[in-house]
Amino acid sequence: MPRLLFLYGPAAVGKLTIARMVADRTGLALFHNHLIVDAVAAIFPFGSPEFVRLREQFWMEAMVSAIAASRSLIFTFTPEPSVASDFPQRLKARVEAAGGKLCFIALTVAADIQDARIADPGRAAFVKLRSLDLLRAIRADCDRCMATMPAPLLTLDTGLISPEQASERIIALL
Repeated sequence: MPRLLFLYGPAAVGKLTIARMVADRTGLALFHNHLIVDAVAAIFPFGSPEFVRLREQFWMEAMVSAIAASRSLIFTFTPEPSVASDFPQRLKARVEAAGGKLCFIALTVAADIQDARIADPGRAAFVKLRSLDLLRAIRADCDRCMATMPAPLLTLDTGLISPEQASERIIALL
């Protein structure tokens, strides 16, 4: 049965770093959210109605198509206000209808550690949030979105364990 590993957490929690390690060790395809976010943002402003509609449509169709083709994959996701709150549940329903299984994995980190990581130069490879002021301004809204996410099969605090340890625990879950 094809699986969708849905790694979610706030900005600078280490989603892409950990997802890359899991992908390298398992051979699963990695479909991180910025592949679509950056492509759509090249055309429409972040958060605009067109951006929100196209981003979700591309995310959904790519992942469901992979599952329907019996391809397991990893997806990274940041819960935030511009994403429909029911997106994860609708994706899960479509993945299951296509014959797959969606596995939610939550990554968390303390605010002070997130603050220290946000400006890391590695975050510049994609159009990722890198402003500490903006992070602090939107943190409460993002925390509310995180709280509405479906229950995860696994929760990992990336401030307490290394990316290697996190990837090992995710692989063990598989």
